[in-house]
Amino acid sequence: MSFVPPGTGWPDDPATPATSVATTPAEVAELAATSPDITELTARQSVCRACPRLVAWREEVADTKRKAYQNETYWGRPIAGWGDDDPKVLIVGLAPAANGGNRTGRIFTGDRSGDWLFASLHRTGLAAQPTSVHAGDGQRLLGTRMVAAVRCAPPANKPTPGERDNCFPWLLKELQFVRPRVIVALGGFAWQAIWPALRAAGHDLPTPRPAFGHGVEVPLGPLTLIGCYHPSQQNTFTGRVTEPMLDAIFTRAASF
Repeated sequence: MSFVPPGTGWPDDPATPATSVATTPAEVAELAATSPDITELTARQSVCRACPRLVAWREEVADTKRKAYQNETYWGRPIAGWGDDDPKVLIVGLAPAANGGNRTGRIFTGDRSGDWLFASLHRTGLAAQPTSVHAGDGQRLLGTRMVAAVRCAPPANKPTPGERDNCFPWLLKELQFVRPRVIVALGGFAWQAIWPALRAAGHDLPTPRPAFGHGVEVPLGPLTLIGCYHPSQQNTFTGRVTEPMLDAIFTRAASF
């Protein structure tokens, strides 16, 4: 099998063999809307099979594996929201990496972007440890939660607009369950994805929509949206993102 079946003992697996599985976009909308709490929502996210291209890719990667991880079992399922169930800080990203979250079972975990992100979160008091290696490694987020706009690893790290839209109900329902004081959007895709979810969740939004930029802040009543360059390898290797730049964003987020 090219993925970890739910309820078989993977650390922090939110699902069980009885968890409802969405196999179409309509079922995603129904199962998201009817989730009674964030725990069940997270479980349902983690077994979704509504996007055939993404399902095929995430399981192909889990089966073939990167050479460095040939002896590891890959998660091979969607990466659900993770962290504090009542967060003051919500971090929104694009999608899990094929050999990162898709391997480890936790968002932003197991790749260089996650290394940079968790180190910064630890330095700024939002994570218990400076590293996030694998689900069950003892890492905890402090007053913080992480979600991805698209829950499955996409080929070439590029989900289609349709795949983004299919995943939208999961993001919207998560926003309705949590009430953060600040949302940090990692990268332009996350920035674009969060606006429709904020509108659907009932927030009054400015017109025109502010452009994405590192450190851009948009007050939305009791909530503030902050833009942050993604700590991708390309950005960190070229110096577009530095440790002080990330720390400044999360220090600001923690101040809320």
